[in-house]
Amino acid sequence: MRLGGGRESGNVQDRRRVGRGGGIAIGGGFGGVVLVVLALLFGVDPSVILSGLDGAAPQQQQAGAPAQDEGARFVRRVLAETEDVWTPVFREAGRTYEPPILVLFSGAVRTDCGNAQSTVGPFYCPRDRQVYIDLDFLASMQRQLNAPGDFAAAYVIAHEVGHHVQNLLGVLGTGQQSNARQVRIELQADCLAGVWARRAQDARQILEEGDIEEGLAAAAAVGDDRLQRRGGGEVVPESFTHGSSAQRVRWFRQGLSGGQLQSCDTSNARAL
Repeated sequence: MRLGGGRESGNVQDRRRVGRGGGIAIGGGFGGVVLVVLALLFGVDPSVILSGLDGAAPQQQQAGAPAQDEGARFVRRVLAETEDVWTPVFREAGRTYEPPILVLFSGAVRTDCGNAQSTVGPFYCPRDRQVYIDLDFLASMQRQLNAPGDFAAAYVIAHEVGHHVQNLLGVLGTGQQSNARQVRIELQADCLAGVWARRAQDARQILEEGDIEEGLAAAAAVGDDRLQRRGGGEVVPESFTHGSSAQRVRWFRQGLSGGQLQSCDTSNARAL
């Protein structure tokens, strides 16, 4: 991705513990990942799976100069790109875009949706309108799922910001969602990530050769059917909460091809 000359968002909170790192998947290994956790990647409201942790979530680091490690700067630049896309999109619709806060954490974090461990994966909490990411765990997940690359990581961020867009538009709703409804919500977030990528590319040419393939590979890697097979079980479509690999790829492509918010109406789509 071409982000070197781009601005960095000021809407990132760094709550990582001392010894900040936070790389994007570039090699190494991570053993013992519980496969059921993989199915929770990119969740909307983690309250169902958040643990109490007995108040053990780490405290926010004291405010100071923004961290300058590669991972933190990458996140700030990608988040800035999402702000630069969604602000005019909302303006065109006669609305005001209110950017989310993206929280970097390590190990565990306290949110308005409950206390979460990094094994939940990246998630969006609609109650506090914040995106939460443990960069070290994200990199490990990318390696486990064979979905490396900077644009694959950017797709994750854009997907979670897509949930924020849904929240602002009143799409998420409240309370527990049925599996079928949850799938449509997740696929729409994939589509919105595609809209972001198309508009950012048209405006600032952020993509390099191979980036789109990285995004498509990441979308396919987190399909419910692939995760269920990876876990050694049967594929049970009725249990899907995020959509199949083919569906996730299709809706990411849908947003990418047109770059229009209207193309992401998964709620009324007859076929997903």
